[in-house]
Amino acid sequence: MTEHVPALHLTDPTVLVTLIGADQSGVTTRLFEDLSAFAVEVIDIEQLVVRGRLILSALLTIPDDREGLESTVHAVGEAFGLDVSVEYGTGDNRPRRVGRAQVVILGAPLKPGAMAALAAQIKEDGGNIDRIVRMARYPVTAIRMEVSGADPDELQAHLAAVAFEQGVDIAVQENGIQRHAQRLVVMDVDSTLIQGEVIEMIAAHAGFEAEVAAITESAMNGELDFSESLTARVKLLEGVDESALGEVYDALVYAPGARTMIRTLKRLGYRFALVSGGFTQIIERIAAELGVDYFAANELEVVDGKLTGRILGDVVDRAGKAEALRRFADEARIPVRNTVAIGDGANDLDMLAASGLGIAFNAKPVVRDQARTSVNVPYLDAIVYLLGITREEVEAADAAD
Repeated sequence: MTEHVPALHLTDPTVLVTLIGADQSGVTTRLFEDLSAFAVEVIDIEQLVVRGRLILSALLTIPDDREGLESTVHAVGEAFGLDVSVEYGTGDNRPRRVGRAQVVILGAPLKPGAMAALAAQIKEDGGNIDRIVRMARYPVTAIRMEVSGADPDELQAHLAAVAFEQGVDIAVQENGIQRHAQRLVVMDVDSTLIQGEVIEMIAAHAGFEAEVAAITESAMNGELDFSESLTARVKLLEGVDESALGEVYDALVYAPGARTMIRTLKRLGYRFALVSGGFTQIIERIAAELGVDYFAANELEVVDGKLTGRILGDVVDRAGKAEALRRFADEARIPVRNTVAIGDGANDLDMLAASGLGIAFNAKPVVRDQARTSVNVPYLDAIVYLLGITREEVEAADAAD
């Protein structure tokens, strides 16, 4: 039977042992082997290595032989050429305050001024940075901070403004058990999953690419009703040969990191959906190629091998995208709060707002201003860092396969 370990009280004496210096193999083993000669309990351990520099701290209960413990720790330090400090106090780490959040910062590059400004805002909001870990160095620098003491919603709003001023991206999520849950990722397609707009590529076959592009730009900026703009754009496609759809699909270019993001998250059991104002004739093939679980899009009418300039059925518009997200979440049996939505245009706003984590990806200003989280680097796999996955973990999983 396992012996019950009594709780440590704030007034119980403890000692913090810290070793700092060049990282070497065997330091941790030697320290704890030598400490095993004393009747002490290990309360906490933190170890960090940055560019070959080691910081190793161990919080212990205090033995009767304090001098013996100090002598032992200093002997370990001398053996490895490490600086040693021994500090006596009481209790464990101070209790973390209410309001736990995970703050992820993306920078390309990440400058000291940005870190200073964000840290100052966290302090102003009553927060404390309990831990900082690097998630990735390339293609962007990604840093995760664990923060306590600040309301996550207020922190998100305030840090977003600072991040915009500093030219970095920021995401704030409540640091609870739900962030480890299975998720459904719902993505827009045009200018998000792929580079460019499919309807403009089709329009090029009809000689109306410039006209369609102008209408698309206005619609994505929220200046035109999406359904009306789509009807007007599709009308210009009348007479285009159906074979043009295959040519457009063959010419598609995915956003950098798209395959990496999907491959990585599917390994973890994530589900994926494409929700697009584009067309099923293209979206269905993308979904099959990438192993996407669900999709919703508009269907172009084809008669005698030619586009008629009309859409069959209801238009997947701004409201329809949000409804599709809820429907797919229900089919996947994943709570809506565990969905991630990614999009760039005004017709994505309802979907971003409905999701648990809405991400404006290289978005139009009207979308960036309203979304809780923005990513303005061109790499779609940067999304995985917001979900707590490091670059090293991604590469190790790829190597194992």
